[in-house]
Amino acid sequence: MKKLLAAFVALPLAVAAQAAELGDDGLHKADWMHETFLDLREDLADATAEGKRLAIMIEQRGCIYCTKMHEEVYPIPEIDALLHEAFYVVQINMFGDLEVTDFDGEALPEKDMVRKWGAMYTPTIYFFPEEVTEEAPANRVAAAYVPGALSPGMFYNMLTYVRDGVYETENFQKYHANIFNAGEGLYADRAE
Repeated sequence: MKKLLAAFVALPLAVAAQAAELGDDGLHKADWMHETFLDLREDLADATAEGKRLAIMIEQRGCIYCTKMHEEVYPIPEIDALLHEAFYVVQINMFGDLEVTDFDGEALPEKDMVRKWGAMYTPTIYFFPEEVTEEAPANRVAAAYVPGALSPGMFYNMLTYVRDGVYETENFQKYHANIFNAGEGLYADRAE
């Protein structure tokens, strides 16, 4: 029993050791992130060509919730595997100056684009369908979004919700509650 308890306590420390490092801009850099020219139409095409879902991750320097996600959630093997295999993640700096071209063709510095989308929290992650047919801002065509930090189980369920296209037929809260109440999913044996 003591060995099991020690292993359970050591797991978060091992996961934290795998966390992404900080880049020159002060943002966490993970190996599942893609550096692009920040043209969302091109990024969506690249994601689709790879058979992945585009995810735009908005973060900021010094964000304690971003750090929490990078240290405690993203490195969990099941989540890390999903991020590598099913998602094409592009990072945007909430207060950055790099030019971003939106689905509607408007090009703005990162900080102005984030304001245009109405994103107020970090991390915020927008997930997109395989096709965006209308020329509209990213926040209006997103299939789903995460406005802040989530528990590991809830984040894992969000990834499967998007990957599997469940957003087309079901509300995320209902989807997550059904998995949780059935005692399934990541950490099914623990309350969230």
